[in-house]
Amino acid sequence: MQSSVPVTGPITTVVFDLGQVLVRWDPYEAFAERWTREEFDAFHAEIDFPSFNHEQDAGRSFADARAALERSHPHRAADFEHYVTNFAQSLGGPVPGTTEIVEELIAADIRVLGLTNWSAENFHEAAASAPVINRLEGVLVSGEVGVAKPDPAIYDLLIQRFKLDPPLTFFTDDSLRNVDAASGAGLVARHFTGADQLRADLRELGLPV
Repeated sequence: MQSSVPVTGPITTVVFDLGQVLVRWDPYEAFAERWTREEFDAFHAEIDFPSFNHEQDAGRSFADARAALERSHPHRAADFEHYVTNFAQSLGGPVPGTTEIVEELIAADIRVLGLTNWSAENFHEAAASAPVINRLEGVLVSGEVGVAKPDPAIYDLLIQRFKLDPPLTFFTDDSLRNVDAASGAGLVARHFTGADQLRADLRELGLPV
């Protein structure tokens, strides 16, 4: 995905999504010791896990999430509790190749930030799994501010909080919806498909990686 935003000067800031860009995440791994992948898929489909999880990313507490399941799918409430308790197991360490890119950008005096859809209640697990996250200048966490990608408001908040010049700011995310929304906010946005493609995208824009 190529941003339609014209680049008006040298990129000064690179903003990374975290999940599946800097840190691997597979929610099944929180259940791997008790379920087959097929059993997890049934749970995932029954509660519409992506939509349900997005509510926590947008600020809903785990307590409120469990209460919602108690009303809609009471037999799944304990399964969700298991996911929360074992969340750290769903994180699989750094995404290959992106830690090195972050370090190279920092060494070149490029600002490096994060913008993530993540619950405020377990965000601390991110850097425990991928320590490079602690090297970022700052991370805007959706669950802490109560709005999640691709809502345009979170990109506006990112720009305001870190005083960004959008046409000089590069953003990458593994979600095309989020990339499109970032482009709509004026950022130079690219779809993340792997470290090699990201490195090529950054080099195309003149960054020394």
